[in-house]
Amino acid sequence: MLFHPTGATHPLVETADFRGPLPDGVAAYGPALRAVFDWAGEYLVGPHPELGRRGAVCPFTDTSLQRGLFWISVHPGVPHGPDELAELLLHYRDWFVDLAPTAGPAAQFKTILVLFPDLADHTVVDRTQELLKPDYTQQGLMIGEFHPGPPDKAGLWNPAFRPLRSPVPLLAVRHMVPTDFPFLRDDDATVAAYLQRFGDRVPGHLRGDVSAAADRLATSGS
Repeated sequence: MLFHPTGATHPLVETADFRGPLPDGVAAYGPALRAVFDWAGEYLVGPHPELGRRGAVCPFTDTSLQRGLFWISVHPGVPHGPDELAELLLHYRDWFVDLAPTAGPAAQFKTILVLFPDLADHTVVDRTQELLKPDYTQQGLMIGEFHPGPPDKAGLWNPAFRPLRSPVPLLAVRHMVPTDFPFLRDDDATVAAYLQRFGDRVPGHLRGDVSAAADRLATSGS
């Protein structure tokens, strides 16, 4: 496990911790942790017949797991609302940035999942993600919402598919990458963050959409 230098958050369970009995500090939450770890190692890394494209549901997860850059933390109890959850996630955001590797190609595979196994109102996860998304993208990060609901967001390639379903409510933190534009295109603040970071290296298949969004942003004066 990894422990925050100031103790501001719960520890991060590492991939290696799942090879045997979980450490004492998190063993009580073993069912939730193992359910999500297995979900990541089976669902996220594999293809899905409803996905609408070839390849894994999440193209980055397999490498993240293989390199030991995939960490999970678990928070029991029920937060009072998105503001409380957002405050909690700030510690993980800052810790994520400081975790090695902090630069180079390998850094893009870092992932932190923060689990809320006692949270029955899944909309709190959705609203927290919506609240934090502009700030995270401004810092070059993505925050994703997953829960058993599932979240309302449809798949990019199949509108009938709900790819963000997970066995336990959670929020995921990772680095933003150039192919993330489809997740950011509908909000001026996130479009601006994307253009600031990737405006000179937009993938070819996204250039038309990015150009249109940039024009819209210029017209609106944002």
